[in-house]
Amino acid sequence: MKTYIVGGAVRDRLLGLPVSDRDHVVVGATVDEMLAAGFKPVGRDFPVFLHPVTHEEYALARTERKVAPGYAGFVFHADPTVTLEADLARRDLTINAMAQDDASAAVIDPFDGQRDLALRLFRHVGPAFVEDPVRLLRVARFAARFADFTIAPETLALMRRMTDAGEIDALVPERVWQEISRGLMEHTPVRMLAVLEDSGAFARLLPELAVAFAADPGRRPATLDALACAAETDSAVDVRFAILVQFVEPSSIETLCTRFAVPKAVRELASIVARERDDMIADAGSQASASAHLRVAEGMERSDAFRRAPRFVQAVAAVACSFEDRHQRSRFVGRMRHALDAASAVDAGRIVREAGNDPTTIAARLRSARRAAIVASLDDPEAAR
Repeated sequence: MKTYIVGGAVRDRLLGLPVSDRDHVVVGATVDEMLAAGFKPVGRDFPVFLHPVTHEEYALARTERKVAPGYAGFVFHADPTVTLEADLARRDLTINAMAQDDASAAVIDPFDGQRDLALRLFRHVGPAFVEDPVRLLRVARFAARFADFTIAPETLALMRRMTDAGEIDALVPERVWQEISRGLMEHTPVRMLAVLEDSGAFARLLPELAVAFAADPGRRPATLDALACAAETDSAVDVRFAILVQFVEPSSIETLCTRFAVPKAVRELASIVARERDDMIADAGSQASASAHLRVAEGMERSDAFRRAPRFVQAVAAVACSFEDRHQRSRFVGRMRHALDAASAVDAGRIVREAGNDPTTIAARLRSARRAAIVASLDDPEAAR
């Protein structure tokens, strides 16, 4: 039995980056031998185990064979005769197809991954790359992480073939969201979108976004600039996704989110931003009128901002990235938070007492008082300077 560290841990160590998770491949072992050594089985599709002490993942070396379309259409074969090179050959990119001997720390690199690291190049290991559509998304995500890498022309050609062949249409929805959300959280999320466009996958995966961009040529650069802002400010994935789809119609956002099983909190924030951003931006102008202030107040009501203030603050953060300079963003955030604080300071208890516990009257007076407080706060020239 021989064990090796494989994949991203080897790549990142060679790049001088921190290594948080380590995956291992075991060559020359059986399932019974792993169990006898105290490993705990966790794999459902193929033999994967947790180390009894470190709890890191150890997988038996395996090969795979494509038997059906899509991400799940593979049959795996694992036994003691499968070599390390055969296991590495099924991986996506050469920079991810390296191993490090657990005992000697020697690097095993049968597909020239170290050369491609030096060249800052994403290059596929072999022609089987086209068999797994998730690889297209992974390359796009890696492009967002490693901003100075480029995609080998022959690899990009394979990615386009995958799109043309309809392989991406067979992707598991949850896996699409997993890869897109992880790509949004990388240092340069705009590169993920660029790779998806270059491969032809953008309009296939995100048709709602493609329609929004086609309707107004200025929306694409505005979205990319705002995403770059969100990355600079280390914004949460909820905020980044809301920025990504800010120009999409709320009903289409719901369609997109349903298709990819996007978490409820993420889709709710995205809908709020798409619905309210124009009124919020219009109110940020120096000549904003009382009616503009009122539209912001009504948007706060629709967004349930008084009960769910943290979510509204996230919406404000997303909209703030629409402004070009940091001073504008800071002033906008300050104004919106000042308005929210003013509305939250309304004495609901006093209104309840004065309304005689009549629910209809209480709701009307509370709404009126909050609107008045928001309008007054936004009309204050000294507010949030």
